[in-house]
Amino acid sequence: MGNKRFFCRKETAFGQKVVSKHKQGSGVIGLNHETMMFKVDKESNNQAREILLAVYEALKEKGYNPISQIVGYILSGDPTYITNHKNARSIIRKLERDELLEELVKNYLSDK
Repeated sequence: MGNKRFFCRKETAFGQKVVSKHKQGSGVIGLNHETMMFKVDKESNNQAREILLAVYEALKEKGYNPISQIVGYILSGDPTYITNHKNARSIIRKLERDELLEELVKNYLSDK
């Protein structure tokens, strides 16, 4: 049978190609450990900021701790962490959670 190498290709939700290198016959499947580039459209950053601010205000108006609720949503993906008030639950689901997280990290690090 030998130790043949084969590649798995899949497309992420963002249309990026992910290539994993696998070795057949070893019983262990390993990934290619090269660093992948992740690029984000500037327009989606502005949209993420606007969405986060709108959801934050809706949660605050309803008496929730907005930070805790947004963190709960980002970590779990469960939209019930976000209120329906002012259509916030639908608004936050317009972007993927990693896009929201990227906006948060970018702003946090820009303050340093």
